[in-house]
This record gives sequence, structure tokens and C-alpha cells, in this order.
Amino acid sequence: MAAGYNTVSFGTGRKEFNPRKPRPGIEHYISEAGQGTLNMLGGARNVDEGVVGNFMSSRFVKQAHLGAFIPFIDDGLRHKPSHRVEGACASGGLALIAGLRSVLADTADVVLALGVEVQNSVKAIYGADILAGAGWFKDRKAGHAYFFPGNFSDRTGAYFERYGKEQTRKGFAHWYKQAVENARLCPTAQEYHNTNPDLVGLALTPPNPKMFTEHLNVFDCSKVSDGASAIGILSEEGLKRAGIPLSEAVEIAGWNLSVDNLTEKPKDLTRLDTVATAARKAMEMAGIGIDQLATIELHDCFTIAAIMILEALGFADTGKGAELVINGDTARDGRIPVNTTGGLIGWGHPTGGTGVHQAVTIWEQFTGKAGKAQINIPDDKQFGLSINMGGDDKTVVAIVYRKTG
Repeated sequence: MAAGYNTVSFGTGRKEFNPRKPRPGIEHYISEAGQGTLNMLGGARNVDEGVVGNFMSSRFVKQAHLGAFIPFIDDGLRHKPSHRVEGACASGGLALIAGLRSVLADTADVVLALGVEVQNSVKAIYGADILAGAGWFKDRKAGHAYFFPGNFSDRTGAYFERYGKEQTRKGFAHWYKQAVENARLCPTAQEYHNTNPDLVGLALTPPNPKMFTEHLNVFDCSKVSDGASAIGILSEEGLKRAGIPLSEAVEIAGWNLSVDNLTEKPKDLTRLDTVATAARKAMEMAGIGIDQLATIELHDCFTIAAIMILEALGFADTGKGAELVINGDTARDGRIPVNTTGGLIGWGHPTGGTGVHQAVTIWEQFTGKAGKAQINIPDDKQFGLSINMGGDDKTVVAIVYRKTG
């Protein structure tokens, strides 16, 4: 993968955001991200096909058929194959998987993979209902009004009961602080302008069950975001065609797509078994262990998800993930830097775009293009991992990247 590009993650928190003012349409985000990547690929003539990851544009902005927006990016993409893929919040990851499969099947040497979502088009409670489409409808009818915050609040309650509340709640607050501090280093992040001096205190605001959920507050949640990310997926021949040296790309060393039964509830609310399976299989394909990872982009749709994913990956025993965060092990200078531009809570979560954004972030880190967000990549740790999760641990894309330069 090479030539990554992110638009601004747009929504509340950005100084230029005003819900009363007209905002860019979904075609604007597709065009900006696509053109940004095409400029680094040497133009549309070098691209064989395109793929768009998107979750719910047909409801958020009443627009479907997004594959046919690929030629809108550049007339040189007209009549080339393109399509849209969907897997809830893992739609961006599925776009990457689709591109990888085309390259591995020798049907393309250069794929333009793009993820996009525009969500600030409806009030929050209506948006929550739209996003609830990632769950089973029969559960949604009887579920919380804020369906997924409610689901992960239930996971949090079970986690508190089994492993204790005080330390876990403290871990959530430190995760929020880390996310915002990392986002402050990335100009495209939704929390880039956040100047609050007491992030931990803010994150410890007690949940209000009458207004939201029993165990999570709004600072435990990822952002309602508009935005897009794009990246090129290339064979070695594709790199040559685009004039990109190997040192300016990341190698895909392993990947996995794991899916669980949407109609079944989790067997254990304190574990993310599909995440654990996808990560294990991706790292087995790459032939590495977690001690060889230099950085991770994980799907922190909620603070509890971040803690549980760290445990699912094996960085902490179940019930001990909060300590990892509190001790600074996941900080940018810690044992395993995680979400170095803020993740879903700090950078933002344009649902269909998140998986591609994760890939762009690791590409930037491994090629020295992360600007002020750049971390040190140790010589003995040349791999990165992204975890993109759709629904409540139902569709998970895990990708292992290797530094080439």
C-alpha cells in the first residue's frame, strides 16, 4: 500500500464546523480523497480499478450506488471497474480486503481503495438509529435508543462487575486523554482543536442513564464524523508503473477477515472473540508475534472496546487492559504506541472510512510522513497492525503491515 490521503475528519470539535451552515456533500469527500491519492500514483491512467467502503450513505445522505462515483474523481477512471462494499463500521477494511484480493488474483496491479461516510446530516438520536443497522433488527427493537452505546454500556457493566469499576473507569479516562493528545498532533483530526487542560477530569464525568447510558458517558464514545480516506493497493509491477519506490510503500504481510453470527448475542460480554481470532490469524499469516509490532491502529469505537481489544491481542490479561493504558504502555513513547493520530475517539469515525484511515496512518508512520504525530519505529519492530471492527464484534478486518524502508 502507498499514496495514502485523509480528508479532515469533520464534525463537532472542529472550529470550522457549524451545524447551521451548509457542509460538503459525500461527493466532495470522495473526490478530495481520491484525487489526493491519484496525485501520488501518477494519475488515473495508472489505476486499474476502484473500490469504495461505505456503511449507510443511502440513509444518512440518501445516496447509494457509490461505486459509480469513482469516475467522478477523475475522468480517466471512466469505464474502469469499481464497486462499493459494506460491513458496518468495518466497511473501510473490506475495501482494503477487496483491493488486496484483486491484486493477489492478478486482475489488477493498482487499486484505488477509498472509504467514506457523511453522518452529520441528522440529529444524534436519529443517527444512532441509522447506525443501529449494524445490529440485528430483532434486538434493535427492544434495545436502547442509543443502540450501540447501549450495547457497549452493557459490556462495560459486565466488565465492572467481574473486574472492578474504579481502575477500569480510570483506564477509560486515560484512554480519552491519550486519544485527544495524539489528535492534537494531526491537523486532519476532529479533536485537533481541543484545548481542554483537564482531559482526565472531563472523561471521568459520571454517566447519566436518563440522558444517555448507564455505564458510558459521551467522552467514552467515538465521534460523529464526516470524512474520507484513500490509499493505493499495488503489486510490485504497479509500484513500478506509478513510479513509487518500495521504501515509500508498506508491504502487506498478513490479513484476515473474520465474521460472526449477527443474530447471536456475545457469549461473554467481557471478551471480543472475533477480534482475537482475526488478529491471531493475520499475525500467523505474517509469521510474527505481538512483540514485533511497532504500532497498532485499533477500533476504539468506545473506550471499553479499546481496553478489550488490547486484551484480545494479548497485551494484557483479561481484566488488566486498563492498567496498560494508565501506565502509559500505549502512549506514543510507550511499549506499544496505539492510535497515534487519535483513533476513532480522537481523529474521528466516519464509519465507512475508518479502516482505510487506519491503513493510511500506519503507512504515514512507516514512511516518515506523519509530521508532528511521527513516532520512532525501532529497528527490531518493523510491523504494524490495524483492527477494524463492524458491529458488536461481528465483522473484523485485521491487517499486518511491514516497513520496507
